[in-house]
Amino acid sequence: MRYEVKALRGSEGPTALMLDAPDAGDASAQAVAQGYTVIAIQARQSWQLWHPARNPDFPLVLFSQELLALLDAGLALVESLETLAEKEQRPELRKTLTQIVSWLYEGHPLSYALQHSDAKFPPLYVASVRASEKTGALTEALARYVTYQSQMDGVRRQVISASIYPVLLAVVGGLVAMFLMLYVVPRFSHIYAGIGGELPFMSRLLMHWGSFVSEYGKVFLAGVIVMVAMLGYAGTRPLFRQWLTSRLWQLPTIGARLHLYQLARFYRSLGMLLRGGMPVVKALQMVAELLQLSLREQLALAAASIREGQTISNSMERYGLTTPVALRMLRVGERSGRMGEMMERIATFYEEETARWVERFTRLFEPLLMTFIGLLIGGIVVLMYFPIFELAESIQ
Repeated sequence: MRYEVKALRGSEGPTALMLDAPDAGDASAQAVAQGYTVIAIQARQSWQLWHPARNPDFPLVLFSQELLALLDAGLALVESLETLAEKEQRPELRKTLTQIVSWLYEGHPLSYALQHSDAKFPPLYVASVRASEKTGALTEALARYVTYQSQMDGVRRQVISASIYPVLLAVVGGLVAMFLMLYVVPRFSHIYAGIGGELPFMSRLLMHWGSFVSEYGKVFLAGVIVMVAMLGYAGTRPLFRQWLTSRLWQLPTIGARLHLYQLARFYRSLGMLLRGGMPVVKALQMVAELLQLSLREQLALAAASIREGQTISNSMERYGLTTPVALRMLRVGERSGRMGEMMERIATFYEEETARWVERFTRLFEPLLMTFIGLLIGGIVVLMYFPIFELAESIQ
């Protein structure tokens, strides 16, 4: 955020500085460091159309890896956090780490410091640390979270990498089709209008479109730009994303795969908390936010059933939170007493199945998309040149 700082320095007289800082205190400290005496500070709103000003996200995985390495090396928790704060170059992150250290010096546990810090640590992370404090296994909890986040990021990267080529192909094909329809076709329409004669029906439609674009091209282009801008803005709105997600869930095949992906996140998060020593009902409450709204309601019913004494496997089966394979693995976990480990295996099974489906889908979708784009562009070109072919035949 930007702050206007009114200050004095030596004999220069009053001056106004514009400084970027996370808060007014940091802006004042920057001015003092430059030799100024601060008189007044006022926040200035920075207008941004797409992304409002906010603090950078806290690098949670990197923080956990570095803290785990320092703890494994034999450093105490406070000493490790002080080391991380000293080496941090970004003022916002250094401020967060210093704040956590101050909470620890006051006698609070690490989970309390994380929960009350300005960085807004995920509740799942805080719960995992809180559970480890009861058993004294903080390093194991950090290692489990790093593994958990790495596996979830791996699934996300796999889906994104599989979608890059189809999206790129669709964008390039769409741009080529727009170039033909907005630039080439209008010029052909003027040529055919001068030649005269009867054109084929589809060619006439294409030429009428060319005439329309040449007459109202600027208005049409402005409308396209406004529509794209509105769609881009709607994509940043949570309500629109929620509506789009609900529509995708209603599609038979895609909805089933989204269901499996949600269950994979659910079981992996739940397994991590159970392995950290958290009670199952409390863990279910912690991971509820990871599920879609309808599944969240089913989870609440399953948690109530478990609280009444029913087994986890029967409760999950009754409210549609498992599959036949996962149900058998849950029952094995109940018999062996390794429920947390078994839930992580269920998550791995779901993730591998999702990855296989994404690979099969992209292998099928890419050639279909290429065929569609080729037919679209080829059809436009053929309709443009078809009258020329007929004219050549008539001359012969």
